[in-house]
Amino acid sequence: MSGDLYNAVVREYFAAPQHAGDLEGAAIGCFSDQGMHIRLAATIDGEHITAMRFRAWGCPHVIAAAEATCRRYEGGPVTALEAFDSAQIMQDLAIPIEKTGRILVLEDTVRSLGQAIRDSA
Repeated sequence: MSGDLYNAVVREYFAAPQHAGDLEGAAIGCFSDQGMHIRLAATIDGEHITAMRFRAWGCPHVIAAAEATCRRYEGGPVTALEAFDSAQIMQDLAIPIEKTGRILVLEDTVRSLGQAIRDSA
């Protein structure tokens, strides 16, 4: 068994996240737990997410998962946020089962962002 904790996608997303940062005038969702903090920002036009950014304080898996989330939902419908699948992101990034709680914090952040978007409508 390999001692490598991170697959190639995690390494890529952690090393050079394209969606790290802030957005002016964006809806914000955030959640803190387990010594980490995740913040998602999104701008919308009608029913579509035009841009997403994140700030994450956590391990490389968390940062990569936040990047993957922005890549997945940016450009798509706002309603897609409701279908966030923590199991799928864990599989895609080969996140160890013992880090499930951290990805559930990301799920809570996605839900928080969805609520912020609904509240701003």
